[in-house]
Amino acid sequence: MEEFQFRDDFHWGVSTSAFQIEGAHDQYGKGPSIWDKFTENKKNISNRDNAKIACDFYHKYEEDLQTIKALGIPNFRFSISWSRIYPEGYGHINQKGVDFYNRLIDRCLELEIEPWVTLYHWDLPHNIELRGGWTNRRIVDWFFEYTAFCVAHFGDRVKRWMVLNEPMVFTGAGYFLGIHAPGKRGLKNFVPAVHHAVLAQAVSGNIIKDLRPDSIVGTTFSCSLIEPFRPDNEKDIRAAKRVDALTNRLFIEPSLGMGYPLKELPFLKRIEKYMRHDDEARMKFDFDFVGIQNYTREIIKFSRFTPYIGAKLVESKKRNVPTTEMGWEVYPKSLYAMAKKFSAYDGVKQVIVTENGAAFDDEIQNDKIYDSNRISYIAQNLKQLKRAHLENLKVSGYFVWSLLDNFEWSEGYRPRFGIVHVDYKTLNRTIKSSALWYQQVIQYNQTQMKQSCL
Repeated sequence: MEEFQFRDDFHWGVSTSAFQIEGAHDQYGKGPSIWDKFTENKKNISNRDNAKIACDFYHKYEEDLQTIKALGIPNFRFSISWSRIYPEGYGHINQKGVDFYNRLIDRCLELEIEPWVTLYHWDLPHNIELRGGWTNRRIVDWFFEYTAFCVAHFGDRVKRWMVLNEPMVFTGAGYFLGIHAPGKRGLKNFVPAVHHAVLAQAVSGNIIKDLRPDSIVGTTFSCSLIEPFRPDNEKDIRAAKRVDALTNRLFIEPSLGMGYPLKELPFLKRIEKYMRHDDEARMKFDFDFVGIQNYTREIIKFSRFTPYIGAKLVESKKRNVPTTEMGWEVYPKSLYAMAKKFSAYDGVKQVIVTENGAAFDDEIQNDKIYDSNRISYIAQNLKQLKRAHLENLKVSGYFVWSLLDNFEWSEGYRPRFGIVHVDYKTLNRTIKSSALWYQQVIQYNQTQMKQSCL
């Protein structure tokens, strides 16, 4: 276990999100979100799945928190459903929603589990989407109102906040490709959505600090190592740089005061249409940490037929490499590369891996689940993170995605990322061997920490 030993102040945790696990989609005063509406169209989701019940975490959170406690996992990342607090996105407060999160937070603390709260994990209130969603600049004010309420009511107990979850994904997949909620397409939607997400990220980060100066505030970014298909081909190299700018730099650099990567992405000059005179200053926020969420790498080839970006992915299945159930290449060095990339920014103080994990076809024997592939995946990624740690990069935490098998967005329930198995018919939970292995890693680190204090 020595190969998985980190500093005493390293944060070990597990991650979830509200829409993917809570269920109770229209109960206790909750309003509809864009994902509730998106899943109503059965063509949008694999196997016509929906998250009306999901893992029923709303009713079973006590059991799941007890599992986290039993596994010795000290930190639990979860998100708040915006439309459970504000059924219409703003204005009227749903007290039953507030009460639920109060119970959840209080129980975490009673069990000595530190809550790490994500404010926006993709489930935008449907009423706001009817008004343009992230393409409407007013969303900055609506999100500000929601953030301020959450911090005012939960901030006496929640010290660690994440503002947005993977803005590149919810703007790109939801407002350009249309494969995620709300299903919009084209630059006319993507460009304003990007700018308003960047603004909201900073403006809401600032209000957290204003209301609770002792808060530790971060945000999370999806990221992948981007490499050219032909390392000696100039067109592939430039194409990879463009994809890297879009995938890894588009949201972090404006928050650091570096502006948008317009040189690599000239089409982004259209964003100037949506900028006001003081926006460059308002886009900046001094985050206490940056969360990175990495699962794989991407290989890029030049393509003159791909508009705006001039590049295309070379799929893993065409490269004869090991993959997960998602079809993603198993490439742990990507996590090291991303830790190094984000640590290199002067304005980044800490890097925390807020998501990393894998979906595999788990083997069930005698009511036990042996997921050796997942153990291998997490172990290899932790070794790469240890490499970053030994090089004194700014890495200070690791959260497995995910605690539970859950609703994986447009993929439905087919891919299972959890270290705890969920039977979607009975909702019974079964701890997988990966959870027990992760428990041993954490226990080893805690034991070493105690010994160092003697």
